[in-house]
Amino acid sequence: MPNGSGRVSPVATATEEIFGDLREVAARVRGNLEAEIAESTFELPADVAPAAEFSRFAREERARVLEAGVSGLEKLAAHREDELGGDELFGVEAIVLLEGRPAILVQRQDFAPQHDEWAVLDGQRPFIRESLTRVGRVEVTGHPRLDWVGTGFLVGPRTVMTNRHVAVEFSRLQDGGGPWAFEFGMSARVDPAEELPVDGVPPGACAPYEITEIIGIHEDVDMALLRVEPSSDDGLPTPLAVAADAPASVPGRPVYVIGYPAWDGRRNEPESMRRIFMDVYNVKRLQPGVATDFTPGGLVMKHDCSTLGGNSGSPVFDLGDHRVLGLHFGGRYRTGNFAVPLWELVDDPLLAAADVNWV
Repeated sequence: MPNGSGRVSPVATATEEIFGDLREVAARVRGNLEAEIAESTFELPADVAPAAEFSRFAREERARVLEAGVSGLEKLAAHREDELGGDELFGVEAIVLLEGRPAILVQRQDFAPQHDEWAVLDGQRPFIRESLTRVGRVEVTGHPRLDWVGTGFLVGPRTVMTNRHVAVEFSRLQDGGGPWAFEFGMSARVDPAEELPVDGVPPGACAPYEITEIIGIHEDVDMALLRVEPSSDDGLPTPLAVAADAPASVPGRPVYVIGYPAWDGRRNEPESMRRIFMDVYNVKRLQPGVATDFTPGGLVMKHDCSTLGGNSGSPVFDLGDHRVLGLHFGGRYRTGNFAVPLWELVDDPLLAAADVNWV
């Protein structure tokens, strides 16, 4: 969810902080638009033409939004904020999301080369790929409405971390205050291979983890810890490194989220999501941004990565050392996103029982 507050967020409050030279960004986006060549639907088979026509319409709509955004960036660079129209405000926000805070598709446990603001990701590719393989979609069987409920990630030899509000979709506290257990008739697993297929070819084999036990639901923060077992003979990968101490400085620290953004019309403007995410949801994405706020001793860290509802339970990584700094648990449109700062729980008995890999 974009950072900032009020109607002009993040346009008037964060755009220059994210990009620096707004004129340079405007020129680059305009150049990219001029370089795009629209595909034709002429002479296509009848069963293919409608999909191609929809794709063409989506590209034209995206170009229209970005052209308005370029105009808005130029006005902001000239300190003419009062002249921004609604389309320009929306277009600038789209550019912030697509270029400044993108949600990059993950395919075959990798991502496309990045340029400009996030070219740094290319230099970190081997480490990010290691992170990608340890994050999966939490899928459920036997649920009356849902096939999947959020994101989870490997934090111990046989432990996955996610949100409380994810785990309660398939578990319950037993009568008399006993331990948590699966809801009757339900099962769950974590699947790291839920990606957008490449040219119609599904991602390579990446075995899911079967959830066998609810280790516990945290009483104070939106966290659940789950016991998992491999569903193949390959075993589980080594767990992610979880930050045992705070980074030197939190605000402004480059971070990235890995998760499964889903259609989230409850908290976001639906047409904005369609235009920006091109109606591609429920698959793995890499979502870079920065940590924006943390009060020492508190249990909330804010960040501005572009997330949606399915990101519940996503890890927030430090881009510098790739330790997991936080557990993403929610956000508010035009305000920011929230995560549990995990280093604040290094002595927590529930995390000790789960054998979390503190580093």
